[in-house]
Amino acid sequence: MTDSNSTGFASLGLPFPVLRVLEELGYETPSAIQANSIPPLLEGKDVLGMAQTGTGKTAAFALPLLVRTNPDFRTPQVLVLAPTRELAQQVAEAAKTYSKHMSGINVTAIYGGSDYGSQLRDLKRGPQWVVGTPGRVMDHLRRGTLSLADIKAVVLDEADEMLRMGFIDDVNWILEQAPAKRQVALFSATMPKEIQRVAETHLNEPVQVKIESKTTTNDRIRQRYWFVGGVHKNDALLRIAETEDFDAMMIFVRTKQATEEVADFMAANGFRCAPLNGDIPQQQRERAVEKLKAGKLDMIVATDVAARGLDVERISHVINYDIPQDTESYVHRIGRTGRAGREGEAIVFVRGREKRMLRDIEKATRQPIEEMPLPSAAQVNAKRREAFRARIIDALNTEKNALYREIIESVLTEHPVDALDVAAACASLIQGDKALFIDEKADQKMQERKKRDRDDREPRQQREPRDRGDRGNRGRKATPDINPLPLKGQPNVDMVRYMVGVGYDDGLRPGNLVGAVANEADLESRYIGHIEILENYSIVDLPAGMPPETMKTLRNARVCGRALEIKEFKGEAGIPERKPGGPKRRDGGFKGKGSKDRDFKGSRDFKDKPRKPHRKGGNAPARKAD
Repeated sequence: MTDSNSTGFASLGLPFPVLRVLEELGYETPSAIQANSIPPLLEGKDVLGMAQTGTGKTAAFALPLLVRTNPDFRTPQVLVLAPTRELAQQVAEAAKTYSKHMSGINVTAIYGGSDYGSQLRDLKRGPQWVVGTPGRVMDHLRRGTLSLADIKAVVLDEADEMLRMGFIDDVNWILEQAPAKRQVALFSATMPKEIQRVAETHLNEPVQVKIESKTTTNDRIRQRYWFVGGVHKNDALLRIAETEDFDAMMIFVRTKQATEEVADFMAANGFRCAPLNGDIPQQQRERAVEKLKAGKLDMIVATDVAARGLDVERISHVINYDIPQDTESYVHRIGRTGRAGREGEAIVFVRGREKRMLRDIEKATRQPIEEMPLPSAAQVNAKRREAFRARIIDALNTEKNALYREIIESVLTEHPVDALDVAAACASLIQGDKALFIDEKADQKMQERKKRDRDDREPRQQREPRDRGDRGNRGRKATPDINPLPLKGQPNVDMVRYMVGVGYDDGLRPGNLVGAVANEADLESRYIGHIEILENYSIVDLPAGMPPETMKTLRNARVCGRALEIKEFKGEAGIPERKPGGPKRRDGGFKGKGSKDRDFKGSRDFKDKPRKPHRKGGNAPARKAD
């Protein structure tokens, strides 16, 4: 194997346009997975890579396959399958970045939750790269809007995660549609038997690359997270900046626009702060970094790309204002602190739906991330009082203030007022209309309300918990109870029972439903509760309080060729009666009302067989989900 510490990217055989991008991004030395995967992929060989998230897998396959892409042919040549839309977006953005000096290469991402119209327009433009989730790729293949006829390479990214989400049958089906002679790269953090079978079936004498996982963050960096809620992120950032004892601070956001907005907010609140993004001229970026090094700036707000290669020893704090999309980015970000043997602080803002990413980060870095309370109004006010006193003391300069002293003396002569009152009036002029202190009573009420929302929810009726994985109890009634079952491991999460208009007759399996809901609702799978699949509809328990826009997205989501049409379950009275028949399809299947893409035959033998309810937790493989 190549020693990644003794060689740079130039020695791997990458051409100048790619090396130029890597230099601009600040990539100097390839990671182990990159050093050992890039050469065989450049040669057209299959690769079976086993490495944890955060080791640089995206660049490991994107760089060599971009080199092998022919920009003169405007048909899909590389297909990347990813388990989630977030990862698909990330891979697509990375491919676009890496290819920016390679003219003529277009990349598009297709995934659930995005409308077909925009995806169809992108596909009609003739992208050479298509990155997508298995379910949406299957949809486009069946609709004829995506062709794999000219595919030269297929990448399976995070294959074990696709297995966990029930996509492995989809992956096999997609690979069967691709040309027999094509290159395949499979990357997985673990190698269960099902993934091994995929590799044995679809990879041809692959080069095996196994990278041992290790702690990828500095032990001298203390890592904390704040659970977003109650106050705006900007206000939370301001509180942290005012109460933390920091030398210099690096704040990471997701978009270029956010760098400007957050930097403007912090500057308006007294901090010397500058944005750093790809749209800012290189010379101006360099000046900002030099100012940070020289102590002329307190903080910089940056995107990942703009901060690549940045090395400033005095950065004591890294704030992940937006949680990164992958653990690799997280490691790169917090590596900006704790330099040269110094202590470092890393804080990440986490929303409820982002807790899964937080666990992935802890797993990849092998370090716990402790929750931190937001500094209270009393703590902030105490710091502000001290800071204001310090400003007054620093301004005590007899020679410099001689003119102002004369003015104050004239005021005291003309008006019988106390000198302290005049000093207080001057302080008020300095502060202006902006309140010096936070309302502590209002802040306390807000914190209490947040705590109630998280920890003190009204207990639900106690029920005897049932194991969702137990498939032996077949004697229960066909119609489920209206009341949802408790969510295993999450006793404080109230659940609501929903009905979806897809069932056994449509070929639905638990993995399909879990994958669709997790992707479309941006919901962690552990928050998807009890599932029962019956003949022509299914039941699923989901957390209470799902946003209306999320429910609208779920209603329109398609699984097994049908819309979910999700709605709250009201008992037997709300169960739809789906009549057989409907207009025939040319391929012998049929379309029911509201369905344009049924993927099963209207066979009487198939439909007449009695079906027993199926519970989430069984071993049945998935067929299709976005």
